[in-house]
Amino acid sequence: MGIVLASYNIHRCIGSDGRLDIPRVAEVICAMGADVIALQEVDFPLDDKLGLLHRLAGETGMVPIAGPTLSQAHGHYGNAILTRAEVLAVRRHTLSLGTREPRGALDVDIRCNGITIQIVATHLGLQPLERRHQIRALLDMFRAIPPGPTALLGDFNEWLPWGRPVRWMHRYFGRPPTPATFPAVLPFLSLDRIWVHPLRALRQIESIRTPLARIASDHLPVRALVEWD
Repeated sequence: MGIVLASYNIHRCIGSDGRLDIPRVAEVICAMGADVIALQEVDFPLDDKLGLLHRLAGETGMVPIAGPTLSQAHGHYGNAILTRAEVLAVRRHTLSLGTREPRGALDVDIRCNGITIQIVATHLGLQPLERRHQIRALLDMFRAIPPGPTALLGDFNEWLPWGRPVRWMHRYFGRPPTPATFPAVLPFLSLDRIWVHPLRALRQIESIRTPLARIASDHLPVRALVEWD
């Protein structure tokens, strides 16, 4: 049985029309039928009783895992995962560089369809120097553990398909298809990506181009069907 993975930069649930609308982002998420979805640009208010992530978890019926990277006066901001799978372990890694905006990776072990899978969700920096530093750190992390079913998901902010960070990731994971996800209204850049190990497990990958997805955020979600042995 396949496992559906997805990644979605939700832009704080502010759509391309400028409106904050959590239910329509939840509707896009539900329509994907994902077992695991990595989220970027998630707000975590200090009083999180009605926080964005918990709202999305409540409306999708999924388990939330927070990975904030940036502390602000009114709360925190960063990565998150929603999942229907059993969560075995959660680790949070810093990928920050100097005085640039803090970045991190949310590293989770799940069990789904009888298989234990390492899921890493991230959102890389805007500057090439940051991304090179961050990709090196991620690759060092993967190389330090025994190889097994693994997925790396997120917004990699890499505009150039031949950029060094992308080439390094392809060298390690292989070269999956990279559907365009940005800007959502008329996408031509593959900023949001999913890599899986081993690559042969990847069965399908696509960006979600429904009318609602085109307006719910400034990025389209990307979804993959994976079948690990």
